[in-house]
Amino acid sequence: MSTPTNMSNGYAKAHELKPTQGKAAILAFGKAFPRIEVKQEYLAEGYLRDTNCDDPVLKAKLERLCKSTTVKTRYVVMSPEILAKYPELTVEGATSIRQRLEISNEAVTEIGVEAAKQAISEWGRPASQITHLVYVTSSEIRLPGLRVAKDLAENNPGSRVLLVTTETTIIGYRPPNPSRPYDLVGAALFGDGAAAAILGTHPSPHLETPFFELHWAGQSFLPNTDHTIVGNLTEEGLIFHLGRDLPKIIEDNIEAFCNKLIGVASSHNGKQELQYKDLFWAVHPGGPAILNALEKKLDLPPEKLQCSREVLMDYGNVSSNTIVYVLDYMRHKVASNHKLNHKTVNNNVDHASHTDEWGLILAFGPGITFEGLVARKLV
Repeated sequence: MSTPTNMSNGYAKAHELKPTQGKAAILAFGKAFPRIEVKQEYLAEGYLRDTNCDDPVLKAKLERLCKSTTVKTRYVVMSPEILAKYPELTVEGATSIRQRLEISNEAVTEIGVEAAKQAISEWGRPASQITHLVYVTSSEIRLPGLRVAKDLAENNPGSRVLLVTTETTIIGYRPPNPSRPYDLVGAALFGDGAAAAILGTHPSPHLETPFFELHWAGQSFLPNTDHTIVGNLTEEGLIFHLGRDLPKIIEDNIEAFCNKLIGVASSHNGKQELQYKDLFWAVHPGGPAILNALEKKLDLPPEKLQCSREVLMDYGNVSSNTIVYVLDYMRHKVASNHKLNHKTVNNNVDHASHTDEWGLILAFGPGITFEGLVARKLV
């Protein structure tokens, strides 16, 4: 299921800031999802029924988790047809990696192509002008795709890089077990989908509309945290573990990482030293506890993480795709603000697009690894 949009024309009039020569900019977005829509209020009953689990304790725990995640809707590849064809997916300890890969390969290709077509359609230029393809799946570290696409675009003048990310939970789908409470967290939080973006430097006036410019990328590894986020590929599929201390570890370490990024942003800004409140924040919504911890530690106003929270609510955590969804939501929000401002008779315009011209794109993955991009909003 794709979500077609055509935003470029609407942004062309609103576009005011000049692109920086030689810096990679995001020129278009696309996203697509499997056909199965899951409402969070029905998740626990359906998941336990499909996995033949009648444990009332697990059901009560999963129902609590479903409420605490703030997720409302997700899209998944898993379907009654798949379960009927591959009943071993719900059998504890059954060898099923081959079957999972068969399902996943077909599913991620389909939704990945849909997302790519949507991005190319929005971009408005022939697909033959795409010079590079970056494909990311099951990465769990959220930003290497953007970093690689940025580097390709900047080191190959005139190139246009298509970034496609696809994720499905099929590879880790398994029946609940009282000895693995983190399985329930995954069931309550993660979803499937695809995202796409086109990046390039020196955007063509009147033909391309740059939305975000990517200026600098950084990464930080936190020692002694290698058991906090763990994914092991086995004959049963992907065995995934999230440590309960993950939000606290992020809270304790994120400020130093952000200070490094904000120093880079301030040097590029050239006008004044930037503060947290001056920035826009595109944060991978790994879960509400992570967003709450970051918001508290950095003393951010609630609206700074609004797009991250909305994406989490609408799609859940879709791994590597999710940060692209957040950026897409942000540019939709900018478009809505511009329309509202044009209707304001007394010219009491909200200048958010100017005061938060610079921002940070943040994500977290196994390691624990922090990934960050210093970005500039051009609309």
